[in-house]
Amino acid sequence: MKESADVTVVIPNYNGIEYVDGCLKSLYEGSKVPKVVMVDNGSTDGSVELVKKNYPMCKIVRFPENKGFCRAVNEGIRLADTAYVILLNNDTVVDKEFVRCLWKAIRKRADAFSISAKMLSLQNPEIIDDAGDLYCSLGWAFARGKGKGRAAYSRPSEIFAACAGAAIYRKSVFDIIGYFDENHFAYLEDIDIGYRAKISGFRNYFEPGAVVLHAGSAVSGSRYNRFKVMLSSKNSIYLIYKNMPFFQILLNLDFLIAGILIKAGFFAKKGLGGTYAKGIGEGIRLCLSEGGRKQKVHFRPECMRNYVRIQLELWANMLRRIVD
Repeated sequence: MKESADVTVVIPNYNGIEYVDGCLKSLYEGSKVPKVVMVDNGSTDGSVELVKKNYPMCKIVRFPENKGFCRAVNEGIRLADTAYVILLNNDTVVDKEFVRCLWKAIRKRADAFSISAKMLSLQNPEIIDDAGDLYCSLGWAFARGKGKGRAAYSRPSEIFAACAGAAIYRKSVFDIIGYFDENHFAYLEDIDIGYRAKISGFRNYFEPGAVVLHAGSAVSGSRYNRFKVMLSSKNSIYLIYKNMPFFQILLNLDFLIAGILIKAGFFAKKGLGGTYAKGIGEGIRLCLSEGGRKQKVHFRPECMRNYVRIQLELWANMLRRIVD
């Protein structure tokens, strides 16, 4: 099959023994994809040994310690010698047509940087986990369709960014916009890279025919925990600083402040207010650091039309979030 020569699947793994066998089994039983790379972040649970035994055709790259999602997928992307790369979480089970659907979808859209799959809950496949990611003027990123019935979002559409848990990317674009920003470690890195692609004029789409069952929070342990809240709040500040030019920050400032205050109250009620505030502080420090400043996307006047288009999308997504 043509897609098997065009696509490399990259699976980051960290102590994923509970899920990784099911992930690889579903992948190899579906479309013929001989090029699979698992990048391991220092697992100690035997998951690497399991993959070596059951899937000798899978290439394994091992780090001695957990270097984070971004470092892992960057390693896999750089190793890929194909036109397209699929990033796939280890806690997923894919439909047999998953690879082919994503491959066909990105090939027919010359302006596409990424195509996001339709992610359903592994625990309840009748419920959507993610139908593409959106980002809004409140500084919030959110999964489109989360919690709705699987029949919703049944048409291909444009989204703000693909969820990197199950998406295909055009590899050549990474050479233009850069790879996943390892300052993120994990969380919001997919919004960041989708944002950068949009600034450069590329687009991100959703393909409902590519279906994945997703356990969710397999590494962090739960939807809301100190690890996740800390990193997400830090990265939310960094995301704004990095991608918005000064005039756009000023344009959205009232909304961004409101977004921070609303989330501060939300996490305070869950006993995570201090963690959230600490993450905000860490985000500010990251923006002021040499490493953070180096990653700043500088304003390009020739991309003004793209900035306007993004801003209109940020406002529209804010209204959508409020209504939902």
